[in-house]
Amino acid sequence: MTDNNLARGRFRAAYENRYTWNENFPGYTTEVELKQEDEVYRGTIKVDRDLSVEVTGIADEKVQESVYNHLRDVITHRKRASFEQAHGKNTFSLGEEDSTGAIEILVKGDSMGSNYKIRGTEICQVSRVMGPIAFVINTNNSLDTGEGYISTGYNAVFRDSKTNELKGKREFKETYEKFGNYYLPTHQVIESIGKEGEKTTTEFTFSQIRLLESAVAV
Repeated sequence: MTDNNLARGRFRAAYENRYTWNENFPGYTTEVELKQEDEVYRGTIKVDRDLSVEVTGIADEKVQESVYNHLRDVITHRKRASFEQAHGKNTFSLGEEDSTGAIEILVKGDSMGSNYKIRGTEICQVSRVMGPIAFVINTNNSLDTGEGYISTGYNAVFRDSKTNELKGKREFKETYEKFGNYYLPTHQVIESIGKEGEKTTTEFTFSQIRLLESAVAV
């Protein structure tokens, strides 16, 4: 694959248009309520300025670990990394344009076999292969923060990477609000659909959100 400057430029514009926390991000604390079917759990979360996560107050260790892993996933999308750090070694080419106007960006050199679709200056689809599982994430709604976009409505479809058998699907709806200079999650609903059609709904509500004080040199 020969690197296409137009494909690289268009994908870079969309990548750099994602909303991320800058180097002054102070971290924050929040109360969390997790509802899954008839079960409700409450605890406290601290995200430090180095983006480390601490979850306390949830008696069930597996649930506490699940909340921790969920927050790590949230932070992955808010963590800032330059285009060169993330994609500098990759090669890009343009693929087909679909009926919605989204254009394929084909990538060579990515360790996870990632390909994308972009619409305007937003990444609207990500497809990856991770060992036995292939997944596609489609973004349907986004929030324009004025400093980049945040995906607020999207779905993920999981398949067997060899047979293409459907393994499951998840639908995500998220709400973000601005605290100080930073947008933080306040509500998230995840509907998981198994390969037999069984559904599980998980709801996160974040409240009493407070930014940590920035470190000030004396």
